[in-house]
Amino acid sequence: MQGHAVVDVHQHLWPVDLVHALRARSTPPRLDGWTLVLEGEAPFEVDPSDHDPAKRRARNLDDGIDLALLSLSSPLGIEWLPPSTASTLIDAWHRGALALGTGYGVWAAAGLREPDPDGLADALDAGCVGLQVPANALGTPAAVRRVVPLLAMCASHDKPVLVHPGPAGATADTELPAWWVPVVDYVHQMAAAWWAWHAVGRGLLPGLRICFAAAAGLAPVHHERLAARGGRLGRLDPDVFVDTSSYGPRALDAVIRVLGIDTVVLGSDRPYADPTDPGLGEAATVAIRSLNPHRLLEGGTP
Repeated sequence: MQGHAVVDVHQHLWPVDLVHALRARSTPPRLDGWTLVLEGEAPFEVDPSDHDPAKRRARNLDDGIDLALLSLSSPLGIEWLPPSTASTLIDAWHRGALALGTGYGVWAAAGLREPDPDGLADALDAGCVGLQVPANALGTPAAVRRVVPLLAMCASHDKPVLVHPGPAGATADTELPAWWVPVVDYVHQMAAAWWAWHAVGRGLLPGLRICFAAAAGLAPVHHERLAARGGRLGRLDPDVFVDTSSYGPRALDAVIRVLGIDTVVLGSDRPYADPTDPGLGEAATVAIRSLNPHRLLEGGTP
């Protein structure tokens, strides 16, 4: 990668292989035409143009994005399916996404019921930039310990991990507004994963670079509350990153006041949101859009 290429570390695009695999299913997660059916969420009408690689590439270039890192949408719940089912869909994801070519990088996915580090190693060796893990797989210290074999495989390959919201909990409440799951469930998952990582993760995996989507659900802003309740964060960790997805200048300014600028990276969550910028000047923009994403992917000091 060129030293100053702009990298969006967090986008979603379903390649044809994955679309066909989801349409072949009779139970969630599945696609009925372009209607997405999931457990715990209302049916969602997908816009086919959102998953057109050429249109996405043109849109990214219009926003100055040279490289978009695509991840399997963890809210689909694919990683939590029985191993044989999960592997069929994950294989379709890897095969289709890695074939998209210029302008795209791919986060690997891995089944979680029976973690397979060797299978993950194959995906990393095939060209995946790192591993995406659902946040609800890291929601407690015990959960972090359970997925250590997968995280350790990334560390051994010098590849990072992206933590992304996982599937929403099932609910019988039919009155929840459409924004409820991303604003409530997903934010809670990200905050829990952030605190679980800080409780035990770094001690278990001292060399791993890890990025929390959606500014870790703004968990960093609660560090003062951690101290007030007897916790201790310790020094800032230069290898723990957060992305900017779904947050604007006020929230990102608050996060940067806690973490500094060097671990904040551009992540848009496209097609579900657009890129944002905290508006802190040209140097901050270059750091967030280029320098910091490259350090997440390749390592090095700020």
